[in-house]
Amino acid sequence: MGNQVEKLTHLNYKEVPTADPTGMDRDEGPRIGVSYIFSNDDDELEQQQDSVHDLGGENPALQPYDPQLHEVECSVYYRDECIYQKSFSEEDTQLEEGDEGGGGHLSTYTPENLLNRCKPGDLVEFVCQAQYPHWVVYVGDFQVVHLHRLEVVNSFLTDASQGRRGRIANQLYRYKPLSPAVVVRNALEQVGCKDRDLSWRNSECFAAWCRYGKREFKIGGELRIGKQPYRLQIRLGDKRSHTLEFQSLEDLIMEKRRNDQIGKAAVIQELSSHLQTAEEEEEEEEDHHHPGAQTAVE
Repeated sequence: MGNQVEKLTHLNYKEVPTADPTGMDRDEGPRIGVSYIFSNDDDELEQQQDSVHDLGGENPALQPYDPQLHEVECSVYYRDECIYQKSFSEEDTQLEEGDEGGGGHLSTYTPENLLNRCKPGDLVEFVCQAQYPHWVVYVGDFQVVHLHRLEVVNSFLTDASQGRRGRIANQLYRYKPLSPAVVVRNALEQVGCKDRDLSWRNSECFAAWCRYGKREFKIGGELRIGKQPYRLQIRLGDKRSHTLEFQSLEDLIMEKRRNDQIGKAAVIQELSSHLQTAEEEEEEEEDHHHPGAQTAVE
């Protein structure tokens, strides 16, 4: 992978140049979100799980999980096209029998329940509070293929879940999927690939590549030059949203997964603090440029 550098930590939102909070682009030139270089969030996931057992604390996977409480609603755009959406809107919240914590395609199930729902070629997303989501490709016979600890492995779905609830994630990305047979073949052909031979930074990128076959999910699949064509629109509630811009889908997915890991409340708190500071700075700038208006008010 060439000359490696130290792993970068995420900057807080105050330090991250972003798009206009209202979602309207301004003519101030291109702006970008965080770029992640040579990092792998699935490694962090394993470290978190190990630390839970080392400290003797309660495993988050065993705690009740409510997607609407913990997960961030967001949309991903490539230029003007929506390519990913996670929404708990009313039309998506019709509960099916046995559903818990969400509705429609965002409902989560126990691993045992998922086995009765999965078909070869399906993507499954395992979720848990305070952990990165883990994505797998279901290949049939109760087995999945997934990127785990820097290696593509074949496991039983129940083992890969590590006790977490999961959902079939076929509807999150809006790309046209490959046929189930091709998806399964893509996954099985990569079993055993590890370390420097890997072309994916995390389990989500690997699983999505298997299903859609797009190079954008691979490490370095896009050149990071010019205008930032990808936008991550984070919904804050009350018809408010905040938008971050990225030069590659790979970088955007890393940010989206970080939001999933820290949780909805933490993301909203970060953004609220950032937006409040930005509004105060804009007010100070306006007062500086229009001193007469301030005098008139007084």
